[in-house]
Amino acid sequence: MPGKPFALSVKVMIQDENGRYLLLKRSASSKANAGKWDLPGGKIEPSESFDKALLREVSEETGLAITLKHVAGTAESELPAVKVIYLILEGRLDTGNVILSSEHEEFAWVERNELPGMDLPEQFIPFIRQYSQKAVP
Repeated sequence: MPGKPFALSVKVMIQDENGRYLLLKRSASSKANAGKWDLPGGKIEPSESFDKALLREVSEETGLAITLKHVAGTAESELPAVKVIYLILEGRLDTGNVILSSEHEEFAWVERNELPGMDLPEQFIPFIRQYSQKAVP
């Protein structure tokens, strides 16, 4: 019997001019991780490159324009029908004010050392712990 198929999701650690990172609180009606703080990003549409997907998702979820910098890490979760691999990039805020989509009910700009204390989905906790310990470039 073959294993579950893999799916790719893209997320981003958006840093503002003050060195803080954007987290989005998923709405209470969300099917997955309701009420949890999450990283901006999401699914890749068929025939869409992962960087274009991430820029689209950020724009849809927040109204922000960002510049992607480099890969920050990965995470993984297992759903009933699929294993999801998260490619997490670092990004820089270019322009805009946060305008939330209906998927989220709140946002916060968080200092790097505060990231591990946020109520995040389980799959991102190991990444965030490691990321918050890294020296800031």
